[in-house]
Amino acid sequence: MKIGEHTIDPPVILAPMAGVTDKPFRILCRKLGAGLCVSEMVASDPRLWHTRKSRQRMDHEGEPAPVAVQIAGSDPAMMADAARHNVERGARIIDINMGCPAKKVCNAWAGSALLRDEALVGRILDAVVAAVDMPVTLKIRTGWHRDHRNALTIARIAEQAGIAALSVHGRTRDQLYTGEAEYDTIAAVKAAVAIPVVANGDIDDPAKAAQVLQHTGADAVMIGRGAQGRPWIFREIAHYLATGTRLPAPVPAEVERILLEHLDALYRFYGEYLGVRIARKHLGWYCRAHPGGAAFRARVNRAESIAAQRSEVRTHFRGLGPEALSVAAPPKVA
Repeated sequence: MKIGEHTIDPPVILAPMAGVTDKPFRILCRKLGAGLCVSEMVASDPRLWHTRKSRQRMDHEGEPAPVAVQIAGSDPAMMADAARHNVERGARIIDINMGCPAKKVCNAWAGSALLRDEALVGRILDAVVAAVDMPVTLKIRTGWHRDHRNALTIARIAEQAGIAALSVHGRTRDQLYTGEAEYDTIAAVKAAVAIPVVANGDIDDPAKAAQVLQHTGADAVMIGRGAQGRPWIFREIAHYLATGTRLPAPVPAEVERILLEHLDALYRFYGEYLGVRIARKHLGWYCRAHPGGAAFRARVNRAESIAAQRSEVRTHFRGLGPEALSVAAPPKVA
C-alpha cells in the first residue's frame, strides 16, 4: 500500500487513539511490526498548541518515518493552519479525524459529528489538501447514525478533494464501540473509489485481519483496541498475511521484556509522576487475562514510584508459569 510517496509495508496500521497512541507506544508498535502508526489527535485550535499535552503530542523526535499526525477540528482555515503547523514539526502524513465518536469531540462539531454536514466535510478536505505538500488522509465511520450511513458519499468527496487514503471504521457514530463492526460498507467504499482504503473495527486476530481484507478488498487493516496490551499483534498479522500461518504466542518472559521496555519509554517521556500514572492502564491491558491479573492491577494502581511499579511487574511475572495466558482478548468497551 502507498500513501503518497510512502510505502506502508506491512499493510497493518496502528489507529490513532487519544490517551493511548503516544510516542512511546507508536515507537514500540513500529518495532513490533506495524507498517505505520498514527498519532493521537491534535486539536486545530492554536490556543491549545502550547499546552503540555499538545507539546507532547507534537513531539516526534526519534520516531520512525513516515510520521503521521491526526488533526481534529471543524473550521477549514484552522484545520489548514494545524496541518501546516504539524508539517513544520515533522509530520509527513496529515490525517483528518472524522471518526471519533466521543461526546467531547462531537459536541465541538468535530470528529464523526462532521459526517452530518457533507458540504463542510468538503470544505475542510479542500482546505487541508491545499495547505500542505504532504499526503492527507481521512478517517471516518460508516455514517453518523445506523439509519444514515453516508460513508460512500463522504468517500467520493474525499477522492475529489485529493485525499491520499481513506480509513473506515465499520460502525456509525451512534454505535460508539458497541455491537459488532460491519464490513459491507467498507467493501462498497473500496469498490467506489480508486484511492487506497483501510479497514478498521474489531480486528483483533491475524485470521480476522485476513478475512476482513478478503471481504472488503481493502488495501490495509487498521488496529485500535486490539493492540492495547498486545503490541506484538502487528508482527502476528504481518506474518499471517505473508505466510498463512500463525506465529507462536509470546511467552510470559517476552511479554515481561516488552512491557518493561514500554514502561521505561513512558517514564523517560513523561517523567516519573505522570509516567507511573499513565502506565497503569497499559499494565492492566497487558495482564488482564493473566492468573491473578485483577490483584496485580490493584497493586500497580497503588504504586507511586518507578521502582515500586517495576518491582510489582517483576514479582507478577515470576509467579507466572509457562502455561500462563500472555495474549488477552481486546478490552470490551461499554
